[in-house]
Formats: sequence, C-alpha cells, structure tokens
Amino acid sequence: MKLVEVAEYDIDGKLEKDLQKLLRESFGEMYPTDRSYYKQLPHFRFIITDEDEQVMGQVGADYRVMSLNGKPIRVLGVIDLCVSEAHRSKGIGSFLLAEIDNFCKGKNIDFVLLFADNPALYLKNGYSTAKNNCKWLQIDEVKQTTYGIGMEVNNELMIKKLGNENWASGDLDLLGYLY
Repeated sequence: MKLVEVAEYDIDGKLEKDLQKLLRESFGEMYPTDRSYYKQLPHFRFIITDEDEQVMGQVGADYRVMSLNGKPIRVLGVIDLCVSEAHRSKGIGSFLLAEIDNFCKGKNIDFVLLFADNPALYLKNGYSTAKNNCKWLQIDEVKQTTYGIGMEVNNELMIKKLGNENWASGDLDLLGYLY
C-alpha cells in the first residue's frame, strides 16, 4: 500500500481516469462520468494505491475561511472520501482520516469539516455532528454553473476541532460551495 499527496493540478491521464472510476463506483449514478470531482476541484488529495498502482482509496481536501456566527474560522474540508469496493472494511478510510489529522498538525486550521450521509466512520475517528443554519453557494454539478444561495440546517454536517476555537450552534456561512 502506497500513500501519496497530490496537488489537484498535477492529476491527469491514467490517475484521473482511475479516480473517475473509483468515485463513480463509490457514489453511483449521481457522480459525473466525465471528471474526477463533483462540483469543484479540491486543493489536493491523499491517494492510496496498491503495489500495481491501482487506486484503492482517496480523499480530497479544501482549505478556506468560513464564517461561524459572523466570526472567521479556518477550515480544512474533507471531500469525497472513498475506498474501492474490493478494499472496504480494511481500515483504509480510517487511515485516510488519520492522514488528514497528520497533515493538519501544526497548521493554522481551526476545524476539519465534512458532510456525511453515513457518520459511523467519522464518529469512530473523532468527528462530531453539528447542527447549524448553513449558507452556501449552490452549484449545478451537471451544467457547472451557479444557480443560487442555499440556506438550511444540514443534518450531515460533521466537525473535528483542531485549534483553540470552539464550535458554536447558530449560523455557518461556508463562503463557497457545499462539499
């Protein structure tokens, strides 16, 4: 098993096709067939391959400022963590989350944030659920165009505290798209 950190702008060719296949396998028909991201490119990814350079799992990351009740917070967003079907239930998802934790050490990051429809893996790895009134830029993932501002309580929001800031209920403005 080999882990690499790859900047998004360095992904092309075979690796991009392998990621497209993995993401489609993991997220089904909702995931576009012609690209290796859903709505927006992550800044970088951690990718795990086997000895034959086959992609076993990946996680994208997006670093940005968000506004929590009007106060800026620095957030590393976890995007599209997934593991190939043949390699699931072998600890690879937890390993990728541990790599996110290691990456964040000593960096100016207040929280790791993600959205999960199945929270079990994340709860097991130190994340907690949060209920905030969220506001975000709505992007049509098919047409790749902005169509509005979304506002609602998102029941899939999960966070992990890293810095000195405390998470609070209330309003969370993502200042960008919803992962």
